[in-house]
Amino acid sequence: MAGCEQAGASANPVKLALFDFDGTSIGGNSPVVLVKWLVARHQLKLSYFTRILGWGICYKLHLPQNESWVRGLVFSAFEGLKVEDVDVFLRKFYDDRLETIFRKEAHQAMLDCKAQGCKIMMVSATFEPLILQCMEHHPVDYQVSTRMRQTPDGCYTRQVDGLPVEGVEKIRVVRKFANKEFGEGNWTIAYAYGDHYSDKAMLDAAEHPHAVCPDNTLKRYAKLKNWPILEWE
Repeated sequence: MAGCEQAGASANPVKLALFDFDGTSIGGNSPVVLVKWLVARHQLKLSYFTRILGWGICYKLHLPQNESWVRGLVFSAFEGLKVEDVDVFLRKFYDDRLETIFRKEAHQAMLDCKAQGCKIMMVSATFEPLILQCMEHHPVDYQVSTRMRQTPDGCYTRQVDGLPVEGVEKIRVVRKFANKEFGEGNWTIAYAYGDHYSDKAMLDAAEHPHAVCPDNTLKRYAKLKNWPILEWE
């Protein structure tokens, strides 16, 4: 069964519903929105903005790229600042900008999955404080997202702590989290929602995968696999 870790899985495993954030749960890309926000407030170098836009083009074209590098560029705006101050800033940014583009269909899908007995997990390459604030507004039980390193005295650096939660890393961290939280063999991925071809591994692991407003590559793959294709507003 897709999503089960062992043949001897529990007869009543915890059912997970995985939701990608950028392009799936929200109608946009949160790092790009954040970069524009920072540039408008003169908190990020314009040259960095141009380089980040170049990364965005590569991302859309599925070209190889350094995921940690681009997140480091974004977080250069917060390098050396106290973690608690940055987190307050990012949570306010979420409320002011990202919550306004959170898709109502995503919220409803979460409620529907909960009605099926699922635990909702947000799986995202974006920054953890943004997803934690998302959990204040929506029925998300768990999250795995990209963390940035901190200094011993509690300041942010511009380095990713580990790897960004992107591509195949998504399913790896979900498995690691679920095995620790529920026990190996005691959980399954019932539903998964993603928009980009990099979400393929996560969607493949689900019993009921859904392609949400997919890019052309994911759309072709979804049609080949007979997955539902959802066109959310």
